Amino acid sequence: MDNLNRDLSMDSESIVEQIVSSRPVATRVLVVDDEPAACKLLSIILQPDYSCDAASNGADALAALQRERFDAVISDLQMPGMSGMDLLLEARRRHPYVAFLVTTGVDDVDVGVQAMRSGADDYLVKPLLENVVTASLERALHKRRLEQQVENYRQHLEEMVVERTQQLSETLQQIERSYADTLRALGAAIDLRDSETEGHSQRVCRYSVEIARAMGWSDQGLENLARGAYLHDIGKLGIPDGILLKPGPLTPDERATMQTHVQIGFELVKGIPFLSAAADIVLMHHERHDGSGYPRGLKADQILPGARIFAIVDSFDAITSDRPYRRASPLEFGRETIQRESGRLFDPQIVDVFLSIPTETWSANHPAARIPST
Repeated sequence: MDNLNRDLSMDSESIVEQIVSSRPVATRVLVVDDEPAACKLLSIILQPDYSCDAASNGADALAALQRERFDAVISDLQMPGMSGMDLLLEARRRHPYVAFLVTTGVDDVDVGVQAMRSGADDYLVKPLLENVVTASLERALHKRRLEQQVENYRQHLEEMVVERTQQLSETLQQIERSYADTLRALGAAIDLRDSETEGHSQRVCRYSVEIARAMGWSDQGLENLARGAYLHDIGKLGIPDGILLKPGPLTPDERATMQTHVQIGFELVKGIPFLSAAADIVLMHHERHDGSGYPRGLKADQILPGARIFAIVDSFDAITSDRPYRRASPLEFGRETIQRESGRLFDPQIVDVFLSIPTETWSANHPAARIPST
């Protein structure tokens, strides 16, 4: 029985707390006047619709505003010490969304107007009338609530922008990761198809970026170049095994078929949005400065800069890498070969940039290459 009474008592307390917490919070008004009778009059006018507290001077009013929550202040302008105007200016600075009304004598109307210019919501002329006071206070409270709502909405929008920006950034990072995964998968497919040149795509990708960075390319340009260099041989996926993997020399017809890999690769890549900017490098990577390349026999500036860079690094890597039919040549020999073909097979200006990069850079990116001992 005692347990039942205790449970009923606890339930009753919980119900009372819920009722109290569900009641609307009373609008609180701070009345400031050095005359107690004036404070008493305003309290009588405003009750029972408002909860009123009083302060006899500006300093006490500021302390009360700092200590407790008030929705509105009604202050006399003429007070000893801190005037109502000083209180208004300080309250506006500290509590911008508290409604503020000033009271003034008939002779102080100009001062009341000045108070409104300084941030007061309205001024009341003594002697105070109940309907005037309540109407003015309601207008001021409504105005400040709207301002608070606008500010809350603005802050909410800013928070939403920050949140959505973060979400967008995370989404873009996920997309970039998926791009990288896609490139790795495509590169693995190329290596599986043409295992004799395994690692070639990764090396020429790094070499191309090294030269382009030395030429001052933008990050986006470097990214497009890297993708094009990495996938330059993707068209070989469409070349028959009998030609691609043939151990001996190709016949003229077989060579013509092999050369179609650039067009095949271009067609594969151009339709993929994040790779479309790299498609022309795939198409042009066998073009040569003097027009002796394929598929279109383009010359000099007709070839895109990225493809001109790639032509150099592709040949350099071929010379300095092991192949089934020969051993890798030293890096210095590769540099000399590129220099010798400058102006014929390769763009001379890009060759100059290539030669300006220390040999150690290529060695660091290509540990399989052999540097001759001195």
